[in-house]
Amino acid sequence: MAKRRYQARPTESEGEVIEHVEELRQHSELIDEIKHTADRLAEDGATRGDLKILSRALRELRYAFKVFTPYRRNRKVTVFGSARTKPEADEWKQAELFGRRMAEEGWMVVTGAGGGIMEAAHAGCGREMAMGLNIMLPFEQQANPIIDGDEKLVNLKYFFTRKLLFVKEVHAVVSCPGGVGTQDEAFETLTLVQTGKRDLMPMVFLDKPGGTYWSSWLDYIRTELLKKEMISPGDMSLFKVTDDVEEAVDEVLDFYTVYNSMRFVRNKLILRLHREPTDQVIERLNDEFADVVAEGRIEKAETHSLEADDEHLVQLPRIAFQFNRRAVGRLRQMVDVLNDTLVEDE
Repeated sequence: MAKRRYQARPTESEGEVIEHVEELRQHSELIDEIKHTADRLAEDGATRGDLKILSRALRELRYAFKVFTPYRRNRKVTVFGSARTKPEADEWKQAELFGRRMAEEGWMVVTGAGGGIMEAAHAGCGREMAMGLNIMLPFEQQANPIIDGDEKLVNLKYFFTRKLLFVKEVHAVVSCPGGVGTQDEAFETLTLVQTGKRDLMPMVFLDKPGGTYWSSWLDYIRTELLKKEMISPGDMSLFKVTDDVEEAVDEVLDFYTVYNSMRFVRNKLILRLHREPTDQVIERLNDEFADVVAEGRIEKAETHSLEADDEHLVQLPRIAFQFNRRAVGRLRQMVDVLNDTLVEDE
């Protein structure tokens, strides 16, 4: 097979050519690793059942990444909730209103593409702003009419590939009342963020007006987890319980007022911000959040070469520090301080 050659465009500088060649090399190495892993399956004598799972999972993820790629820079929120909720229910109306409000703010809405809460959120945001991850079940597999047949709909066989996409491809998660699946998704999202397996993002538990579904859940969390020291006090900052749509919308939007994103580069955590913190703010962070730092101090930082591939973020101000990975809840509290303080300083 002939090797792919890179031809420089006339407008590219020498540095840009080198960067692009390096990017192609890294991609090629990763693809070679995937191929090597596949070859090792034959050496290992993998069963047909194991091979079918791996093959289907890889195909599902490849196609899903293809669908999501054009929308990667669009802010998106996942909405979880019961597929059995009826249109006349207050929970439906609440999810529909939330979907509408997020679309008005320019956010896309990702759901499991089914009925109930999922259809309500899509009805609110409309087909243009909807994305769907439909699970093919023997008794529930038809996508709701808002997203059915849309190019932004992905049909999946496996829950684990679907659950990965629900969390990986979005910037916030909102859970409405639901059954076992909703509880599973809500707890897994919390676990991923709490353990640092997923970057910080706002998580909201949205009930109907005056509802007790999530407030009762919160009582359980406080009594059985927090009081018995199975979680840390800071972990309670990772989510918000509310029965007010506007409060839920504000929780999502406010999180990104100053904070943009985070990325680990070698032994440091870098926070990309929309506004540069003053020296006074940096001192406050070091005073109030010393427990978030494993070693050294929180400092302003320049764009590191290893994160320069996020071209649209290169010009953003940054802070960096060695992160105590057990302090994710406290890190969320620090982000809240950044959001509140730098807005007030305007």
